[in-house]
Amino acid sequence: MIVTRSWLNEWIDLSSVTTEDLAKKLNSIGLEVDRIHSYNVAKKIIVGRVLECEKHPDADKLNICKVDIGTSVRQIVCGASNVRAGLDVAVATIGACMPSGVVIKPVKLRGVESEGMICSATEIGLEDAQEGILELDSSIGEYELGQEVCTIDTLNDELIEIELTANRGDCLSIRGVARDLSAAYDRPLIETMINEDEDKRVGIGRILSLSHETQLDVNLRYRAVDVKELTLPLIIKLRLAQLEESRGTDIESLMLYVTHSSGVILRAYDYGFFSTEGESIAKIELKKDENSYASIYSNARDEKASTIGIIQEDASKAKDDESTILIEASYIPPDIISKKMQESKIDSGPMYYRTSRGSEPELNQGLDFCLNIIESYSSSLVYGGTIELGDSYEDKIITVTKKEIDEIIGAQIDRVRITKILRNLGFDTNKSSQDNFVITVPRFRHDITHKQDIVEEIVRLVGIDNIPSKPLVFAESSKLQDDYFAYKKRTIYRHRAAQSGFFENVAFVFDEKKVLKEYGFETIHEELELINPIVNTLDTLRPTLMTGLLKAASHNVKNGKNSIKLFEVGSVFSPTRDESIKMAFMFSGDKEKDSLLNAGKPHSVNFAHFSQKISDIIGEFELKEHESKHKLSHTYQCASVIQNGEIIGELFRVHPSVEESYDLYATYLCELDFTKLSYGLKTAKASSKYQASIRDLSIIMPKSMKYEEVKSVIEKNATKELVRFYPVDRYSDKALGKNMSLSIRFVLQSYEKTLEEEDITSTMDTILKALSEELKVGLR
Repeated sequence: MIVTRSWLNEWIDLSSVTTEDLAKKLNSIGLEVDRIHSYNVAKKIIVGRVLECEKHPDADKLNICKVDIGTSVRQIVCGASNVRAGLDVAVATIGACMPSGVVIKPVKLRGVESEGMICSATEIGLEDAQEGILELDSSIGEYELGQEVCTIDTLNDELIEIELTANRGDCLSIRGVARDLSAAYDRPLIETMINEDEDKRVGIGRILSLSHETQLDVNLRYRAVDVKELTLPLIIKLRLAQLEESRGTDIESLMLYVTHSSGVILRAYDYGFFSTEGESIAKIELKKDENSYASIYSNARDEKASTIGIIQEDASKAKDDESTILIEASYIPPDIISKKMQESKIDSGPMYYRTSRGSEPELNQGLDFCLNIIESYSSSLVYGGTIELGDSYEDKIITVTKKEIDEIIGAQIDRVRITKILRNLGFDTNKSSQDNFVITVPRFRHDITHKQDIVEEIVRLVGIDNIPSKPLVFAESSKLQDDYFAYKKRTIYRHRAAQSGFFENVAFVFDEKKVLKEYGFETIHEELELINPIVNTLDTLRPTLMTGLLKAASHNVKNGKNSIKLFEVGSVFSPTRDESIKMAFMFSGDKEKDSLLNAGKPHSVNFAHFSQKISDIIGEFELKEHESKHKLSHTYQCASVIQNGEIIGELFRVHPSVEESYDLYATYLCELDFTKLSYGLKTAKASSKYQASIRDLSIIMPKSMKYEEVKSVIEKNATKELVRFYPVDRYSDKALGKNMSLSIRFVLQSYEKTLEEEDITSTMDTILKALSEELKVGLR
């Protein structure tokens, strides 16, 4: 992308910025400067005006000119074909050193004195803007006769070539680069608007109509001009020469110039291509061609004029004569045209490069810029109004918080500064709140799709060098996920169970529906039931692990085992097929092997022994009276298991009738919700360095009173010195009648001192008083 300082100055005021600073700024905002070239016209080359021009008497190709150089009139012999009276020219006066190294001296050419040289553009170090000598005009700015050309900024310019990445199609124009500089320098863009006096203009609708198909994803604007005496000004010729581009006609060259300036894709059509003899209105038809590209056709000829955004047919191009032309501004989304080109490739014109990377969608500003040039440098008549077609477009909105911006950048950027940068770049932030940016992306920034793109825009405008650098920290992230911890927890509890003498049972997740219903378990709803069970005895998903353990124990008994300890961890299913993990334990028969210690007659497992085994595996828990919903449990030996204040399962002796049906001895079962079992880091607690004291109390209480009532009163009235308490003995006889004696052991300890007898007595008296008042019980 080629820009010059004077060209940029037409869109943004950079008069106070040096070329060196400008290049640094372009680099800092991501527009990499590839090269800089300065045009420096030598001293003693001045502005002159040709007063007279006559043929040389002895040379057909030479002319004798009288040239006013402000301070005097000089005779200069010139061989340029375009020299003529009234022309403002660049004159190298005596003593001027030309770029070629030649020093201008007085000479005689075919016997005629010549005091200086009327110069072409290349002779003074400029690009080859036109054939023959340089014809100066007002487009280069104000100047005076005799003024040195080196003082005219537009002729002593700096050319800057920028290397753009493929996504920055918005900067493929002078206006696009100026827009980025506007945000970088916080200076406004200079916009061009046509001075339309609609009352004095003939409406375009009188000479042109547009018909179209739907869903073509294109934006079009048409203006009409009766071209008269159009001559391209020097500044346009010079800048096109700097671009090293040219077109066949002045009209086409003007379209190229405006496109490079504004970013809007412009084409000029011959009005006669669309008109029919005898009809006053020309008709343009927009439809898909044989390759499904959106194309412009002449309704009169049924002939293609152009393929939108890709190529224009030669027959439809405007000619350099005084006639009516149609100027078309177009926009087509780059992703659509690029994808279409991949699907069915066709020949493309020079404008396709801009279209495929994203041209300027603000079509009117390109048209206005073009028409201002035409009206300024010709006697042309511009028709009023436009013929236009717009596509449907939904704004692209990106939301990002201030915190996210700072975290991605790694530095705190002031919110006001962020807002100003985004607005200067053309983003709409009006819907934003204090901590949340709601950003509407302008259509010309099709490359902005994510919040990271927004942050990148902020960073490049702030300047990467202005963001404090921080040392790079390498920290390995934890690779332990929830799956690992679930596996680890399961492994730990399986190992604990094995260490406590239990053997693991592994069974199918299927069970027999008939048996489950017989024991009162809810089974899978009929509509969710298995369609093709393996066998009839495994015809449903199991709701419990306990029936599987009973079957396994039954098999072990039939194989001569007298003591059976089994556990299983596995999935169970609710009636709606919701899966959960349970852990179940079973202890059946003798609690120990026969040995000398038990005289060969081991005792059967009992409730207390089984409870202790479960505690060895899962840790401390409490038991509370419980009534099962199923029929496996013993009516009077069933409790819910409470850990950390939450019920996590049940523990019970198997009902004698169930034991008998499975040929089992005394059998105990416990099933727990595995997800509720304690698992995590061990928390260290402070312990007292002072000696603990133990006291026993034996209280008389009704046999019908539950221990929970006694426990609740003690907990409510306990002092801070009471560490724990627990029942140790229960006694009853005929003398006590309906009462019984319950012995409770109290452990007392202080963190501050060794407890004295008065402290212990005070605590025990407090508890006895509360028991007496609330439960009417006292010492035995």
